Amino acid sequence: MSTHWQRCLGAVFCAAACFGAMALSARAAGGESDGWLSLFDGRSLAGWKAAENPDAFRVEDGAIVAHGTRGHLFYVGQVQNHDFKDFVMEAEVMTAPGSNSGIYFHTQYQEQGWPAKGLEVQVNNTYARDPIKTGSLYQVANVTTPPAKDNQWFIMRITVRGKHVIVEVDGRKLVDYTEPADNSALKGEFDRRLAHGTFAIQAHDPGSMVRFRNIRVKPLAE
Repeated sequence: MSTHWQRCLGAVFCAAACFGAMALSARAAGGESDGWLSLFDGRSLAGWKAAENPDAFRVEDGAIVAHGTRGHLFYVGQVQNHDFKDFVMEAEVMTAPGSNSGIYFHTQYQEQGWPAKGLEVQVNNTYARDPIKTGSLYQVANVTTPPAKDNQWFIMRITVRGKHVIVEVDGRKLVDYTEPADNSALKGEFDRRLAHGTFAIQAHDPGSMVRFRNIRVKPLAE
């Protein structure tokens, strides 16, 4: 190979390496890539606020670990001023055997109890006391067969556009839900009507341990 072509190839490889490094750096810093915005820096709980039991949440090996007595970790950061309506949200999730958790959306911070506002996407592969399994839109559109395995990372994707919600696990569509025009039945002790709000991660009980990493969102135009 001539020296000229060696130099050209060297320049191409160098440019590709630099571009890749810049992309990784931007994502780690919470930067934007193809419309995606990071909600978790992989190092700390910056931008998140724990309610009821802060000791139930910690960061370990680049992931948020939810493990302890009931508590909820709410996103209160700067992205969209922590108020989301239409979006695609993704997180990598891994459950320990017999664990229960969930990802809430359209919710709001509250000091005590199960979140009264918003909808929960269930995280439960083998928690036997609850038949509602991973990917369910809890008590709205339930899944009874777990789509993922314990001790393995899977990708949870939640898409909300208007009154339409799609939940996918590892690219498999589990829920395709449209809120009815008469949504009065969804407002009770827990208001499960689609609206707007933030995200929250659930610590369900001391026997459950669930990890979340690479948490990101892509806001959608209304």
